[in-house]
Amino acid sequence: MLNKYNFLNELIIPVPNIPFGHEIQKMIITPNTLKKHDFDIVHDVYHFGPFLSLKKPKKILTVYDLTPLLYSETHKKSKVLMHKYLFPLILKNSNKIISISHHTKQDIIKYFKIPEDKIKVIHLAANENYKPLKEKEINEVKQKYNLNYPFILYVGGLEPKKNIPTLLKALYKLKKQGINHKLILTGVKRWKYKSIFETIEKLNLQKDVIFTGYVPDEDLPALYNAADLFVYPSLYEGFGLPPLEAMACGTPVITSNTSSLPEVVGDAGIMINPYNVDELAKAMNEVLTNEGLREELSKKGLERAKLFSWKKCAEEHLKVYEEVYNKKLRDNYEI
Repeated sequence: MLNKYNFLNELIIPVPNIPFGHEIQKMIITPNTLKKHDFDIVHDVYHFGPFLSLKKPKKILTVYDLTPLLYSETHKKSKVLMHKYLFPLILKNSNKIISISHHTKQDIIKYFKIPEDKIKVIHLAANENYKPLKEKEINEVKQKYNLNYPFILYVGGLEPKKNIPTLLKALYKLKKQGINHKLILTGVKRWKYKSIFETIEKLNLQKDVIFTGYVPDEDLPALYNAADLFVYPSLYEGFGLPPLEAMACGTPVITSNTSSLPEVVGDAGIMINPYNVDELAKAMNEVLTNEGLREELSKKGLERAKLFSWKKCAEEHLKVYEEVYNKKLRDNYEI
């Protein structure tokens, strides 16, 4: 019985209000519910699938990154412990693993000794609304957020692995060089974000850094379009959607030369060592003061972004389903 319900994260049942509630739901409660149905494939789209007690359905697991293990200090202890002791068993019990980047695939092979042919890389993509916009659309969103000045943009949560204090220190150096762009930080507070505000206060950047908080998806494309530069100095990413979204909007991108980010951005952006403040500040200065460089990065980014699409992503998923199910399914599904 292969139908639209076979692609699932979790069935809609109450989540226990206890430690590891969601994980316990997927590993214990959800399997008991699934056993009442005759599923052929169960696809869990984030790390902890109901795979320890399920035997009959074919099991597919999507893995985004290994940061709970590689950067344990940036995650809650409960999440680290789950990945350390249970995640290896779930990987082993999966029939197929989907990784969102080649870098994450190599991490899985390296740290868990998973056979290479068990892992399929399927890249993500930017949504179609991330594109160059007309001036009217851009101005409407700028007015909504009172952005009546040139700015540098960061999109993402406020957490340690995003490396925002380094970006703030680079901004401070730019101010000393006479560049008056403000820095817009979008995203919600996650954890261990105090160093961000401490750095702002120490460097006296209170008037130069704007926090928007959560920005709805419908406003993000215009923010990317309005920015003179997008900077993403993350220490580790399983894929890195924000740089791809920025490129799809034609915004010049500076990002880290670590993890999967070079795989996504290629030669369409400027890669920097995320631990080197001087290198980041220099790259930002070059982009903001060189119109020709900005235009070149914008064109390259638009072309690079075309290599990624959700249609391609869906087609690759269907191939995985056909492989594990050992049956052609394309005649039954339209992509």
